[in-house]
Amino acid sequence: MAPKDRDDPERHVPPPGFSRAGTRVLEIAENLIYGGIAIFLVGAAFVLLGVAAKTSWGLVSDFSEKPLLEVLDILLLVFIVVELLFAVRTTVEKRELVAEPFLLVGIIASIKEIVVLSVEAASVLGKGAEFDDRVVEIGLLGVLVVLLGLTSFLLRRKEREPDEGEPAPERERA
Repeated sequence: MAPKDRDDPERHVPPPGFSRAGTRVLEIAENLIYGGIAIFLVGAAFVLLGVAAKTSWGLVSDFSEKPLLEVLDILLLVFIVVELLFAVRTTVEKRELVAEPFLLVGIIASIKEIVVLSVEAASVLGKGAEFDDRVVEIGLLGVLVVLLGLTSFLLRRKEREPDEGEPAPERERA
């Protein structure tokens, strides 16, 4: 090995024997755990779709807001589960935890609760403290949606910027 190769920080040097084997075992365990989570999320999504279909059938006999709200609630929950599945897939593909899918799940979950609370607030309209509580919850969830959206925006903006130490791309001159 040439002295230059030893000093090259770009050259990947594998860890000693035990560390290499231990790292490989942990990597396999990590993949198995992510696989188990993915299988569970897929199963949960299909079960929730079945529950949504069954609840939708209830609309035939009871054409009111309650079964319709339940179906919407379940479908938004399916959407959350699918987004979590996407987050797991992205984590496995990139081998790093990516924050954006989780922010999106938070936004969807908050909007889901806003929808449910809005319908509940309409049913307790004029009942004083109970109505006020619902309105405060809706307001707080709205603020949470805005903050999560702003965080997502800032995260995307940061990802478009060059890393520290890298030269910024030159702009074209007219």
